[in-house]
Amino acid sequence: MVEATRHTAGVLSTGEIRSHFPALERAHNGHEVAYFDGPGGTQVPREVVRAVSDYLYHHNANTHWAYPTSAETDEIIERARAALADFLGASHDEIVFGANATTLAYHVSRTLGRTFHAGDEIVATELDHHANVAPWQALARERGVVLRTVRMDTETGALDWDDFESKVNERTRLVAVGAASNALGTITDTSRALRLAREAGAYLFVDAVHYAPHRLTDVRAMNCDFLVCSAYKFYGPHVGALFCRRGLLETLPFPKLIPAPDYAPEVAETGTQNHEGIAGAAAAVDFLASLAEGNTRRERLRAAFDALHARGSALTKKMWDSLSEVEGVKLYGPAPEATRTPTVAFTVSGVKSTDVARGLAERGVFVSHGDFYAATVVERLGLGVEGLVRAGCACYTNEEEVERLGAGVREIARAS
Repeated sequence: MVEATRHTAGVLSTGEIRSHFPALERAHNGHEVAYFDGPGGTQVPREVVRAVSDYLYHHNANTHWAYPTSAETDEIIERARAALADFLGASHDEIVFGANATTLAYHVSRTLGRTFHAGDEIVATELDHHANVAPWQALARERGVVLRTVRMDTETGALDWDDFESKVNERTRLVAVGAASNALGTITDTSRALRLAREAGAYLFVDAVHYAPHRLTDVRAMNCDFLVCSAYKFYGPHVGALFCRRGLLETLPFPKLIPAPDYAPEVAETGTQNHEGIAGAAAAVDFLASLAEGNTRRERLRAAFDALHARGSALTKKMWDSLSEVEGVKLYGPAPEATRTPTVAFTVSGVKSTDVARGLAERGVFVSHGDFYAATVVERLGLGVEGLVRAGCACYTNEEEVERLGAGVREIARAS
């Protein structure tokens, strides 16, 4: 557990959290760097780096062999499965590791493709990152599966649920939905998607890459069949995780080498894994759990996420209000009072999003720009290749940084 003074609610203050991130000591052009690029990848605390380096320095080996470092590697991976299981509300033997969420989504797609037939249907959405679109498009091309796409309401940044209901039918085999939009911050009601999927007898695949860093995920409550997330979005290294229901891990025809394990969850893991990344992913979960008090890791995670959500909501409203006062700024997605993540997307009239990002960087404010692989969202909003400017709050974001962001955008807009 992190040793630091806690608020009376039992959760570390933002200042104490910030002390764990060396990246926050960086300066650019004489300004302390404010990282609003978290939706594309967060900064990493010392605890995670220590876990990665400790593995490489002291335990580096391949798995399942009869010598100490191999046995230690096995143990580290199993502890990591337990950590990610607590993070997602799953069982340890339902956690599959992989390179990233995109690769894991393709892996599931290839696996399900072996069981789907021409004329079977998949439902995806316009709101999603293309990691939850392209794998299903591949099945449409390669297997003759029909892909139906749910419309996004461009005014609200939410899904059109009437359209969603019309797209699901008795031929639907899979419903693929993002729990949160990485472009707009919209949180989607996965329970409604589940109801539609189950009425059709279909699988539910959830992309939680943008959701998992902001809301404590519960795969049992979602009752999904598959869910992917990426550790580098919640203060870990570049490694992905897949939840897959135990029964599916034991029955689906995952592509594998003949000598590779046939048992869950390793049956779904191809080749040698990123062991140091897996160790770091577990450390990221433990870091988040260390921010709050509780009897179990899951309880500490719940308390930490509740507190971080409240802080993130306040910062989002402050950011939204500040930007909405700037002439020429257009905000996209749900209002700050809506159910959303602390991620705000906007454009500045007459200024390319690249130039907005570059201008903010000169002031030590790092934001991302473009389509963030949510290309259909940007297309439906009528934006060109420049796309959006995106600013996301993380556990280390503070009010002063939000004020600097607003001031920087105001200066850029006035100069245009």
